[in-house]
Formats: sequence, C-alpha cells, structure tokens
Amino acid sequence: MIGTMDERSFQQQAEKAMERLTRALYAVEEAAGFDVEERGGALHLTFDEPPGTFVISPNSSARQIWISALSTSFKLDYSESYTDFVLAHSGETLLPVVGRLLTEQTGNAVTLE
Repeated sequence: MIGTMDERSFQQQAEKAMERLTRALYAVEEAAGFDVEERGGALHLTFDEPPGTFVISPNSSARQIWISALSTSFKLDYSESYTDFVLAHSGETLLPVVGRLLTEQTGNAVTLE
C-alpha cells in the first residue's frame, strides 16, 4: 500500500484526512461520551468512562497516520485506490477504524461519517 508518496503529497492527503476525521469526531463527541482536542497537529480524544485517551496523528517520516488507542498502535498507509488512509490487515479506511475503536472504548455503537 505504501508507495513512493513524496512529502508534499503526504502532507496534503494527511491534512484532508485529518480535517475530515476532526469534523466527524466533533459531530459525535458529546453523544458518544468523549472530548476532542487538537494539539500540535494531533487529535487527542479523552474518555471519562471507562477512562482512556486516544491520540491520532500524521507521521511524516513514515508517511502514515498513527492511532494510539486501546493500548495498541495502529498505522494506516495511504492507498491510491481508496484515496484514503487504510489499515493494511483489516482493509478499513480511517473513519471506520476510528469508529470501531470508539465503539470498543465506549461500549456504544459509534459511526463516523
């Protein structure tokens, strides 16, 4: 999945993906029971019940978006065919991956659009 994407292309695609994710998270944060904070280009999601934190950030040197959640690191590569960042082992794109992780964390079904 990872190709020879240059730094500029990665930055453009990562920015689009992170903006889309940010909008989707803000739309569900209150109902789903977490807080979203943007810090230094990363999104920090904080949960009260059960307690926890997710961090989602672009990693320029690896040309990936990294998600730290549920005591695990998820690394998504950009896919030209999906025109999105994809988790290689499941084939899920960014929003469905984050939605699934939010569902696992909160116990409530969370769908991001």
